[in-house]
Amino acid sequence: MKHKSTLHRLLAFVAPYKKFWIMALICSAVNIIFTLWTPVLIGQAIDTMLGKGKVHFPILFTKIGLIAFSTAMTALFGLLVVRFSNKMTYNITRDLRNQLFDKYHHLPLSFIDSHSHGDLMDRMIADIDLISDGLLQGFTNLFSGVATIIGTIGFMLAINVKVALVVIVLTPLSLIVSSMIATRVYKYFQVQLKIRGELSGYVEEMIGSQKVVTAFFHEEENKQDFDEINQRLFISGVKSQFFGALVNPTTRFVNAIVYGSVAIFGAFTVLSGGLTVGALSSFLTYANQYTKPFNDISNVFTQLETALACADRVFDILDQDDLVEPSQPQIDENPRGSIHINDLKFSYTPSQHLIEDFNLHVHPGQTIAIVGPTGCGKTTLINLLMRFYDPKAGEIMIDGINTMNMRRHDLRAMYGMVLQDSWLFKGTIKDNIAFGSDHPTDEAIIEAAKNAHAHKFIMQLKDGYNAMLSEEGSNLSQGQRQLLCIARIMLADPPMLILDEATSSIDTRTERQIQDAFDTMMEGRTTFIVAHRLSTIQKADQIVVMRDGHIVEQGTHQSLLKKKGFYSKLYYSQFDTTHM
Repeated sequence: MKHKSTLHRLLAFVAPYKKFWIMALICSAVNIIFTLWTPVLIGQAIDTMLGKGKVHFPILFTKIGLIAFSTAMTALFGLLVVRFSNKMTYNITRDLRNQLFDKYHHLPLSFIDSHSHGDLMDRMIADIDLISDGLLQGFTNLFSGVATIIGTIGFMLAINVKVALVVIVLTPLSLIVSSMIATRVYKYFQVQLKIRGELSGYVEEMIGSQKVVTAFFHEEENKQDFDEINQRLFISGVKSQFFGALVNPTTRFVNAIVYGSVAIFGAFTVLSGGLTVGALSSFLTYANQYTKPFNDISNVFTQLETALACADRVFDILDQDDLVEPSQPQIDENPRGSIHINDLKFSYTPSQHLIEDFNLHVHPGQTIAIVGPTGCGKTTLINLLMRFYDPKAGEIMIDGINTMNMRRHDLRAMYGMVLQDSWLFKGTIKDNIAFGSDHPTDEAIIEAAKNAHAHKFIMQLKDGYNAMLSEEGSNLSQGQRQLLCIARIMLADPPMLILDEATSSIDTRTERQIQDAFDTMMEGRTTFIVAHRLSTIQKADQIVVMRDGHIVEQGTHQSLLKKKGFYSKLYYSQFDTTHM
């Protein structure tokens, strides 16, 4: 039942390219007609050669000309079949990838976080390739095989019914055997695809963390983990390939029996005068052609099972619920930055509470610093402000509007965000700075870079602002990457800011210069600063001290130090252990 459902969904992707499929089928039918006509012509040509000195050359030359014409037409229409089927296949593959890629953009962040990134990439690339190779191209092969079988039966019955019945009765055995094997193959291929996705995720993780792996001498342990997953993939692959490989030799064995039976039975028929030598030659060719489609169809069954298993994995992603946006969204036309957080509750897992009964009121233009020990919920609060995650209870209000009643795009457009982990893409420095801004001028990009103190090192590069960055900007230092991310936000000029350890990778001198630029940019803007270095937040209007998901202290830097509470301990621990 699931197979049928998956097949129907894949056929829906074929509909826009139906004309290519129809043309492929028509060309395939014409190709088959010429393919089946050729053995008849060969047999007729043989029958013109009755013996020594008894050759009807005019008829023979005519038949040879027709054979050449038929062979040329077979090649031409075979080429057209490949052309049209590939056109359809590659268009459908492109549409599947586009739809899956778009889906990744509309999935909740919680789904992306809870799945292996390597596995998600595998579904996008390898699985869709297997769908293309197996299912979509298999349709043409299936039609060609069935049409060849039907056409061959017709030609054989026209030549000799008895010999034709020998072929017809024996050959379906190969189809029965292959279909029995194919049902086993599907189960093993599903397991293989799942393990392959797991392996891709592990490899991606190890490559991305290679510096950490080598720094902690963890190469051998990682190799053992890899070997364990690889061994499971090996065992699964051996089973699936074993049963898949059984199909072809099994059908070939049955086909050899058919061919031998036709040769023996046909030879006796020739001796009894019921068949000419040329007709027997045609029959032997047909017996070989008739069994070949069964081999092709048996291979198609194996490919179909693999393709359906891959399609199930792709559709599993496409069937995930999208992010739900309000039907009548509210828009903050002139954001002032008044934020009220009331009775907020959130947890990543139901069994482990993180943020409970969280309340915070922020006036427009205030700078709010969020501090606390690791795991207290600082970054989680930022995730909730940006609606990367939604609260389990409570509300976050911006200028009197509940953020749950706003489109995520509209909400996030109000924030400029600089994270501790810088993100750059493969492209020019200019494109990376301009990311998130609408068609900025070169002058605006350069001005933003100057404000972020990135202009100097950019101009030292060979191509300046047109210098190409490698993937994730790995050809720059961590500090340089962070400066470009800061320049990006300065260019975007958002109404509110979120700075999550924004200057953590920058030297002290440059940090002071950037802090001056930030101070200018933060004027009149509501700003949230997540900081571990408490020396950077002394000018904040409010310092919110978090512990275990709760606000334990709140106030200015000086007032919190006078309390000599938790903040005071955190602050002095960074400078003088005697105050602990």
